[in-house]
Amino acid sequence: MLLRYNDDVINLKPYAVIILAGTNDLAGNTGPTTIEEIFDNIKSMTEISSANNIKIFLCSILPVYDYLWSPGIFPSNDIIKLNIMIKKYCKSGIATYVDYHTSMKNKRNGLKNEFTYWNEAHNEYDGVHPDKKGYLHMEKIIRKKLKKILYPIISLNFFTTSSYFFFDIL
Repeated sequence: MLLRYNDDVINLKPYAVIILAGTNDLAGNTGPTTIEEIFDNIKSMTEISSANNIKIFLCSILPVYDYLWSPGIFPSNDIIKLNIMIKKYCKSGIATYVDYHTSMKNKRNGLKNEFTYWNEAHNEYDGVHPDKKGYLHMEKIIRKKLKKILYPIISLNFFTTSSYFFFDIL
């Protein structure tokens, strides 16, 4: 994500960016990555955005108990650690913290079944990717943050690209 950040975000000159990052790294999708490396990448994206006068919303990593495509990782503890690091970093004032994790986690610190879809191939819930209900829940949370930070701006035009969420003021 960091490698393409300038093209995907900075060059578009958005007013604000919402960053939800880390779970693919924890899953090992691009090779082994430590939580420190993930956090450093999140900080780098934040600092690049700040240097370009872009308001930043850093989201907690969604809860995951295990990855269907990489079973046995059990990332929930690392996700909690990263979320604590992100939240603490936001307290410096550089970004606004958006907590999806707390309201979306189940007893195992995985994604609640009601927020993810059924995976027929594995005969179980995906547990990583939100379904429509999950995204609607996330939208309610982020809208509250956006209204609080960007008020009195009322009309926002949302669009998405990959793992980034952008919006322009209309």
